[in-house]
Amino acid sequence: MKTNDFGFWVSLEEIIKSSSILIDRPKGTAHPRYSSFIYPVDYGYLEGTTSMDGGGIDVWRGTGNNGFDSILCVVDGIKKDSEIKILINCSEKEKQEILKCQNFGKMKAILIYKFNED
Repeated sequence: MKTNDFGFWVSLEEIIKSSSILIDRPKGTAHPRYSSFIYPVDYGYLEGTTSMDGGGIDVWRGTGNNGFDSILCVVDGIKKDSEIKILINCSEKEKQEILKCQNFGKMKAILIYKFNED
């Protein structure tokens, strides 16, 4: 899915630029409650931000060099909540791996690409 709401992306970019990324779940580590869930890329949050779950805005940081170009919108049917997750430097392959692991059980996610003015 692509959107052209440029103001949304500019606002999110400003938050990213003014925040530090803290990786608390490095690539290859297991989820603290679900040991079979292994993080395919680094996972963390933006320091000094707040998301729906009360923690910082979540970030997936990949191995590419494409910067911030997409987000995931995630709905959790068990917790009955939703949130966005920012993807930074994620290759297309990494994005698909992340999307796959965010779509399990009652958790569903969609990948939305940042609008480019090109």
